[in-house]
Amino acid sequence: MKLLTKTALAAGLALASLTAPLATAPAMAQTAQKIAIVNLPAVIANSTAYQAAQTAQQTTYAAQLQQAEQRRAALQAQINPLMTAFQTARQAANPDQAALQQQAQQIQQLQQSGQAELNQILAPISRSEAYVTEQIEERLGAAVQAAAQAAGVTLVVSPDTVLWADNSHNLNEAVLNQLNTMLPSVQVTPPEGWVPREMRQQQEAAAQAQAAQGQPATSGR
Repeated sequence: MKLLTKTALAAGLALASLTAPLATAPAMAQTAQKIAIVNLPAVIANSTAYQAAQTAQQTTYAAQLQQAEQRRAALQAQINPLMTAFQTARQAANPDQAALQQQAQQIQQLQQSGQAELNQILAPISRSEAYVTEQIEERLGAAVQAAAQAAGVTLVVSPDTVLWADNSHNLNEAVLNQLNTMLPSVQVTPPEGWVPREMRQQQEAAAQAQAAQGQPATSGR
């Protein structure tokens, strides 16, 4: 009799555990969390504003692009014979290691100085790229929020944090549509004196540090 009572009790608990979720399902559905994934760099790169800016840069900075291409070709023409000579000397039966090292250093120095020269020529375009991206980033948060709210999403994460998800969690297109509506175009040429956000933050930190150093020491009393 005692055994029957325990069995009946266990069966009752099992039945209760099966029926409880059914009874509380509506309440759970009301508080269900929906997660979506957004690839922010991809959204920026595919936005109407960014694509239009890329096209505009080809015209606005045509002189710098042409100069950089011409200088790149000249540098390559200078380096190619040195590379050929280096490869030939290295394949010799008894190569001179000291001479090979000197040749390699010469090639490396030319490559580094050439890259620095190209970076200087292309600096206005790099500055424009930073300006374009920053303008888009300033509206990106609002676009993500609007797309999430429209889709009933309560949590948005980056693809870098996701191990696997099916396409139903992808919010890229919705965010892209919102961004294109909010920001159809951006300025390509930065205003006079403009610097990228990272440099502004560094300048602000340096100014704060100088201000802190200039303050009189506080009393310990």
